[in-house]
Amino acid sequence: MYRVWLRPRLWAGLASTRPASSGAAEPFLSGSSGAYVEQMYEAWTQNPSSVHKSWDAFFRNASAGAVPGQAYSPPPPLTHSPSSPSPRVTEGSTHQSMTNITEHLNVQALIRAYQIRGHNIANLDPLGINDADLDDSMPPELIANEGLDMDKEFTLPKTTMIGGGEKALPLREIISRLRTIYCGSVGVEFMFINDRQKCDWIRQRFEPPGVFQMTDEEKKILLARLIRSTRFEEYLAAKWPSEKRFGLEGCEVMIPAMKEIIDHSTVRGVESYVIGMPHRGRLNVLANVARTPLERIFHEFNPMLDPQDEGMGDVKYHLGTTNTVLNHFSEREITVSLVANPSHLEAVDPVVQGKTRATQFRRNDESGKTCMSILLHGDAAFAGQGVVYETFHLSDLPDYTTHGTVHMVVNNQIGFTTDPRVARSSPYCTDVAKVVSAPIFHVNADDPEAVLHVCRVATEWRATFGKDVVIDLVCYRRHGHNEMDEPSLTQPLMYKQIKKHEKLVEMYARKLVEGNVVTQEDYEKEKNKYDQICKDAYERAPKIVPFHRDWLDSPWKGVFSDEGTPLEATGAIPSTGISRQRISHIGNVYSSLPDDFEEHRGIKRVLAERRKMLGEEECDWAIGEALAFGSLLEEGVHVRLSGQDVERGTFSHRHHVIHDQKVDRRQYRPLEHISPDQARYTVCNSSLSEFAVLGLRARVLHE
Repeated sequence: MYRVWLRPRLWAGLASTRPASSGAAEPFLSGSSGAYVEQMYEAWTQNPSSVHKSWDAFFRNASAGAVPGQAYSPPPPLTHSPSSPSPRVTEGSTHQSMTNITEHLNVQALIRAYQIRGHNIANLDPLGINDADLDDSMPPELIANEGLDMDKEFTLPKTTMIGGGEKALPLREIISRLRTIYCGSVGVEFMFINDRQKCDWIRQRFEPPGVFQMTDEEKKILLARLIRSTRFEEYLAAKWPSEKRFGLEGCEVMIPAMKEIIDHSTVRGVESYVIGMPHRGRLNVLANVARTPLERIFHEFNPMLDPQDEGMGDVKYHLGTTNTVLNHFSEREITVSLVANPSHLEAVDPVVQGKTRATQFRRNDESGKTCMSILLHGDAAFAGQGVVYETFHLSDLPDYTTHGTVHMVVNNQIGFTTDPRVARSSPYCTDVAKVVSAPIFHVNADDPEAVLHVCRVATEWRATFGKDVVIDLVCYRRHGHNEMDEPSLTQPLMYKQIKKHEKLVEMYARKLVEGNVVTQEDYEKEKNKYDQICKDAYERAPKIVPFHRDWLDSPWKGVFSDEGTPLEATGAIPSTGISRQRISHIGNVYSSLPDDFEEHRGIKRVLAERRKMLGEEECDWAIGEALAFGSLLEEGVHVRLSGQDVERGTFSHRHHVIHDQKVDRRQYRPLEHISPDQARYTVCNSSLSEFAVLGLRARVLHE
C-alpha cells in the first residue's frame, strides 16, 4: 500500500537528485526499487536512526503531510554539525503522521480500485436481475474506506480527474463522484491497457464533472431516432405477425448508437462505412442506417414471391446492400455498405475487414481516415466463436490492419436458449478484446444518453489512435431467438420481467416531456409521421421490380446491367496469353538480384535453376505463378498474396521476398521491379490463422 503512495512522490521530488545511502543507489534506480524503499520505510517506522539521515528527513517530511514532490529536501551533512541539528518529532506527532499517511494511502488506493473494478458493480442490466460480469459480490477493494473520516478532505492524485479544477475533496464527495462515473450506467474497462497516455485519455472523457452534456436539440434527434427504430419493428410485427424477422426489440438504442458513430466519424473525414452484423436488427439497420427504401424491404415479405424472384434467393435477414446517402449531420455524401451474412456466426468479421482494407487501398488511404469498419456482434457468439479472436489478432498487423474497428456487442445476456453462466468462462462476453488492449465500454442500453456518450468516445478513440474499441450494449431480447420461439420455456424469470418492462422509447419520451424538452404532442406527431412513411412504402411495395443488385454490398461494374440483372456471357473468353518477349522479361526480373545484395547460397541455386528452365522454355509451379502475377502487375492489376509463410512459400519454392544475409531486415522483392508504371504487388505473411485470414483475403481480392 505504501508503495502506491510513495513511488510517485519519489520520482516527482527526486527527478535530478535522490537521497544518499551507502550502497543503495543501484537498488533505488533498479526495477526492485519499490520493494527496497518499502523495506527501508518499515525499518524507519521501527527505528528512525536505522536509515541514512537523508531518508530520515524524507520520511519525516512525508509523514508530516508534505504534498507530492515536496517531501524531499537536501540531505543533512554526513557529520553532525551544531548549525544543522537533526529534526526531532515527538512520539505523538509521529503517530499522527503515520495515521495521515495510512489514510492518504487508503484513499488513493480506493480511487484506483474504482478505476479498475468499478465496472463490476455498475448498473448495467436494464432488467435489474443479472450481473453483466456474472458475479454479484462486492469487490473488497471498493469498501476500503471503513474507519475513515468521510468529511475529511484529501488531496487528489494526478491519476484522477474527478475534481475538475479542485485539488482536494471530502472523502464523501470523492466516493460519490467515483460511483457516479464508474458504477452508474457505464462500466469502463481500461486499466489493463499498458499505456499511461491512453489511460489518461480515457479518464479525461469520463471523470471530469459535467464531461458529457447533450443539448435539447440533440435529445430531440435521439428521441426521433428511437421512434424510427421502435416503430419500424412494430410496423413489421403488425403487418407480418407470423414471419421471422429477428427484430431489434429490447435494444432499439442500437440504431441511434450506430448513427451517432457515423455522424461523428463523418465530421472527422470518413466517407465510406463497411458494416457487418448477425441476423438480429438487420432489417432495421437496412432501413434506418443504410437507408434502403422501405418498399424494397417490405417487398421481401411478399408471400407470393417465387424463390427465383427474390432479390438474392436468400432470406431477408441475410441480405446486404450498398447505398450512397446524404449524412444530414455533416451535410456530406457517404457510402454505407452492409455486408451480406449467412447463418455462420461471426464469419462476416474478416470479410468486413477485407472489404475495408480493399476500399482503403483503392482510395490510397494509408491511415484509415476515409473508410472504416463497424462490426456488430451477439454476446454469445462474440465469446464463443474463435474467428473473433483471430480477427482481433489481425487488427494491428501492418498488411492487414484497417486502422481501428468499432465493435458493438448487442448483449442479450443469453444465447439462443443458453444462460451465459454456462456459455463462457470469462466474466464478460467482451474479454477477448483485451488481447489487443482495446478499451471496453459496458453500457446499460436503457440509458440512451449514456450510450451516445460512449459512442462518441469510441469514435474519437478510433480516430485518435487507429485502434479497435468495443461497446457492450447490455440489453435484453423482448422475444425469443426469433419471433416464433417461446423463450419462457428456458428463461421464465427473465421473460416475466421483460413482459412488464416498459419500452425504452416511452421511458425516454416521458423523461423529455417532464424536462420540458418536448411536449407529448411533439412525441405523438413524430410517431405518426414515421407511421405514415411506413404506410406509404407499404402501398408502393407491390409495384417494386426486384433487382439483384439492390441486395449486393459490392455491385461491381461490368457484372450487372443498368436494370440490375446479371450480364450473360456474350462471346468467347478473351485470350489471356502473353508473348515470349514478356515471359522472358518477367522471368529475367524474377530470377535476378541487385549486385550489392548478399543472398543465401541456397537462393543462388534457386535463381540459377529458374534461369536454366526459362532458357529451355520450361517452368515449374513457382515460375508459372510468378509469370501470372508479373503479367497482371505489368497490366496495372494490383496483386495481393497473403497468408502464413506466403513470402517464401511453405515448400521453399516461391521466394518472392529475399533476405540479405549480412544486412538485417534488408529485403528484395523481384516482382516489384518489372516496370516503372506497374501495379503494386502486396505479398505479406500473416498470423497463423486459417479462418480469419481466408475471409479477409477473399474479400480483398474481390473488391
